[in-house]
Amino acid sequence: MLSPILRTAAMSTTRSQLNAAAATRLSSIQRHLSTSPSSSAPKIERLTVFGAGLMGAGIAQVGAQSGLKVTLSDVTDKALENGLNIISKSLSRVAKKKSPDDIEGFTKKIMDNIETTTDAGKAVENTDLVIEAIIESIKVKRDLFGFLDSKAKSECIFATNTSSLSVKEIAESCGKERQERFAGLHFFNPVPAMKLVEIIRTPQTSTSTYESLKEVTLRMGKAPVTCNDTPGFIVNRLLVPYLLESIRMVERGDATPEDIDTAMELGAGYPMGPFKLLDFVGLDTTSYIAQGWREKAASGQISKELVEPIELLEKLVKEGKLGRKSGQGFYEYENKK
Repeated sequence: MLSPILRTAAMSTTRSQLNAAAATRLSSIQRHLSTSPSSSAPKIERLTVFGAGLMGAGIAQVGAQSGLKVTLSDVTDKALENGLNIISKSLSRVAKKKSPDDIEGFTKKIMDNIETTTDAGKAVENTDLVIEAIIESIKVKRDLFGFLDSKAKSECIFATNTSSLSVKEIAESCGKERQERFAGLHFFNPVPAMKLVEIIRTPQTSTSTYESLKEVTLRMGKAPVTCNDTPGFIVNRLLVPYLLESIRMVERGDATPEDIDTAMELGAGYPMGPFKLLDFVGLDTTSYIAQGWREKAASGQISKELVEPIELLEKLVKEGKLGRKSGQGFYEYENKK
């Protein structure tokens, strides 16, 4: 069937048109495959990460593994020590696969790319990119970036790892020039294993800033996707309403958590049903996100029906049944994780 169609198209299209079309397609492919930033987009060589918890440590690790010089910063030496331990243990697991004959040497080489400090100003003196992975509080994030704006060099890019807050509102803690070099860079936990990164553009984010962030995430071995600064970005904007509606089905008595999980795993091909995922994420975390989204719904940024309060969810949270971390959520767990 295809051959006659192709022959007809070839006869009706001039050779020059075909060559032009082929050149256009090749140019498009090259743009998509290229991991080099444009001449106007500065290449990132030095990275500063604020927050030495699981997320911050993971970002620091993938940065160091990609050859970046990384500074990890937190408010206490104890927090930094814990972050380094997280990275070292994770690298040991990586080394067992990539360099089983020299686990110590593999780990040391990457750890040598990481330095630490509790001095926030010093941490950004010479850096090209700042990624913040601290507490999910807009006030705390704004305070940090507002302080760093006068400490970092003018061409330094700022990025927040927030999963639920407005990137634009955080960026407004900085001057107008910095807002052009400000974006969201949402990694997923565990960072070393999860390929996806959401790059969030505000109306002020410059093209060169976006291109630099895309290039550095590709260098980290990640798969970047792009989204405007909308509540929940891509993944959580789709995922959270799905999780909330799953809880409503149980609350209405439509089906049990077990049957809904089985249906979505076997019928939709999901690796984990909604209730297993809710328990893994934490019911308190889901409740917190929904509360924040209700404020956005009040201003028309998201449909109110998607985030209406759910009595069953709030009841479980008040009872301390938060999921895996508490030993019980929608399921019971023998060992708290």
